[in-house]
Amino acid sequence: MTDNNNLFKTFAARMQARGDADFITTRDGRRYSHADALAESARLAGALVALGVSPGDRVAVQVDKSPEAILLYLATLRAGAVYLPLNTGYTGDEIRYFLSDAEPALFVCRPAVLEEARALAAETGCPAVETLGTAADGSLMERAAAATAFDDAVPRTDDDLAAILYTSGTTGRSKGAMLTHRNLGSNAAALVEAWRFTPEDRLIHALPIFHTHGLFVACNVTLMAGSSLLFLPRFDADVIFEELPRGTVMMGVPTFYTRLVADDRLTPEVTANMRLFVSGSAPLTAETHELFAEKTGHAILERYGMTETNMNLSNPYDGDRRAGTVGMPLPGVEIRIVDRDSGKEVPDGEIGLLQVRGPNVFIGYWRKPEKTKEELLEDGFFITGDLVTRDERGYVQIVGRDKDLVISGGYNVYPKEVEQVIDEMDEVLESAVIGLPHPDFGEGVTATVVCQPGAKLDEAQVIAHLQGRLAKYKQPKRVFFIDALPRNTMGKVQKNELRQRFDATYR
Repeated sequence: MTDNNNLFKTFAARMQARGDADFITTRDGRRYSHADALAESARLAGALVALGVSPGDRVAVQVDKSPEAILLYLATLRAGAVYLPLNTGYTGDEIRYFLSDAEPALFVCRPAVLEEARALAAETGCPAVETLGTAADGSLMERAAAATAFDDAVPRTDDDLAAILYTSGTTGRSKGAMLTHRNLGSNAAALVEAWRFTPEDRLIHALPIFHTHGLFVACNVTLMAGSSLLFLPRFDADVIFEELPRGTVMMGVPTFYTRLVADDRLTPEVTANMRLFVSGSAPLTAETHELFAEKTGHAILERYGMTETNMNLSNPYDGDRRAGTVGMPLPGVEIRIVDRDSGKEVPDGEIGLLQVRGPNVFIGYWRKPEKTKEELLEDGFFITGDLVTRDERGYVQIVGRDKDLVISGGYNVYPKEVEQVIDEMDEVLESAVIGLPHPDFGEGVTATVVCQPGAKLDEAQVIAHLQGRLAKYKQPKRVFFIDALPRNTMGKVQKNELRQRFDATYR
């Protein structure tokens, strides 16, 4: 990309070529063609400029999912500003932090929370607040209707910021990952190539759009390929089964697929028009992968990415999609797997810390140079914090997060290894293994277990099952039964919450 070919202009060229073809459609009959979306983004960009948004300014957005929210994303890029999507579940206290930290020129909120948003904006010095609803309503849409369309696009270079995404903040305050036009554009192009996207694709979109997966993977790939989106407010199995015969691609989190495989309506016939199912944002179990393939003939394609890097690895489109792995590096992405203590590369088959480098890797954390220096190395490699192994064929398997590693009596215990053995039990739905402060061992291996509906299981049975299957030091000292594992909106288990809940176990 050059100064005159920034991310918006790249998308706009595809959209102009597609003209009246569908871009976004909804179940209630709303439709934007590619040409419609371009025109509306020009009006929205005109509204942003009239509100005082200048190139490089942040536009913070906390709204419910709608086609217009995607058009606002395009308008922000068009105006040369920086898009800052915020989780709709964030509380007032959390929004106060983001507005203070990012200092946006504009905060776009849901109509129902306008007064609270104005108060937070006044408190944090944000100069403008507008609303955006789910039915092309809200004050921003009213401004766009009256605005002079901004038909051009502000010149941006590869290294200019396109977006800031805040990490989920499981270990303290969230950090703003700064993503450039190169980061987003290169990754979208790599995914179009790797996953064989064409203008004929219709992507079933049931993900939130404040996250890398739903916004940058699903929407950017669609824009880059000139294909179309069926926009659903949320995942609803009944709706998915109705739409599968009219779709070609679905992107989801593992929860989507576990619900689908448990449903008798999942058949080869209902998925006959689909060419690709993608899973990410959290690990997909090998069992779900195998069950889905048995019931449909489709092998789910699992991939791996992060807020800071977009997508890094993917199972192949053509070839063996190996259950329990996240595949190999995407075009243009390099990886190395290093010893977590020495930093030296480890041989294939051994567990190490994954580092990635490529045009997809962010340029640092917003206003956190020291944190950036810790995690983004001088040679361009980013320390992902994920522990992985690579097999003889080059497929990478995620073993767990480095911060979730349990060191008990001086031995490293990888939670996933223990969880996999516990999950083999017929009575177990899922499990999560954590380390808790222990007076003798430093950390005590501890298991939390969710049982299958109606199943009966006790602590002694779980520990007995592990004997002979795992070394003694890997076996949990305690097993707790809970109703559900705590997860974030993308389905990732929040082990920090489990550690807080059971912190006093061995004290």
